[in-house]
Amino acid sequence: MKSSNERTAVSMDDEFLKEYSADAAIRKYTKETAGQGISYLLDHDYGEIYLDAIENSIPKSAMRDGVRLLEFGCGGGMNLVHLTNALERKGIPLNAAYGTDFSEVLIQAANQEADKYLPAKSREKVRFCSARNEKLASDLAKALGASTQTLAGSFHLVVGVNTFRYCQRLKADVECASAIFDLLVEGGICIMIDMNNRFPLFRSRFRDSLTRDKEAYYLPTLDEYAQPFLTAGFEILRKGNFCWIPHSAGPRMTKVLKALSPTLSAIAPNHAMRSLVVSRKPIRRSV
Repeated sequence: MKSSNERTAVSMDDEFLKEYSADAAIRKYTKETAGQGISYLLDHDYGEIYLDAIENSIPKSAMRDGVRLLEFGCGGGMNLVHLTNALERKGIPLNAAYGTDFSEVLIQAANQEADKYLPAKSREKVRFCSARNEKLASDLAKALGASTQTLAGSFHLVVGVNTFRYCQRLKADVECASAIFDLLVEGGICIMIDMNNRFPLFRSRFRDSLTRDKEAYYLPTLDEYAQPFLTAGFEILRKGNFCWIPHSAGPRMTKVLKALSPTLSAIAPNHAMRSLVVSRKPIRRSV
């Protein structure tokens, strides 16, 4: 018999799957209908963090054969597709890029996104497959027909946007962080971006508070986002709050909030929309 915590986790899991298999999820997480805000962020706030990690933090010696990327909780794929195109524009060789999500519907949408927005040469290197965050390494290995030992230490950059909070709600945050640790090369980087619990105006949080149990819409603190990575053995390179532009913002709102962002960051940095944790897998020093 399942405990009450296990039953709650199963119930939330089913609810999340239903939510992220709906048509609304496809519209929210694919380029044509996602909103101007996320496109701007992928070019600027988010994209700059990704490229800085690749260009300045990951050992160049580890990337001789090209960068290997993994996005967990990839949704409709637009984040990974955008990063793949950004690497092409920068002349940074790509070895392979994988996106995972627990929703088969979103994986299908992600593959369509890649077909539409990636050139043929890059498309051959990008693959989306079904895998749960809490079973990331084993599910990814199964989807690729590989072993977890083969995948261990094979990725240079792992990113997750608006997905890690679900691991924490399901009490599987350490499992996910540990799997990411195992998948990364030494010196590899994990970038986690998610909702900041100190931002007061999330409409989805207010709506969820009216219809869901508290555990199903709980937002972790910045320290709670970071702790599983520390527990898994990561070094924390950067931890903070940033970004004032909603993913769903239209052109006008994006322009206005872009102009206001420096002022808002100066007067209320801890209340920005997103929490950011940049972690590095330590490099073992030879004796």
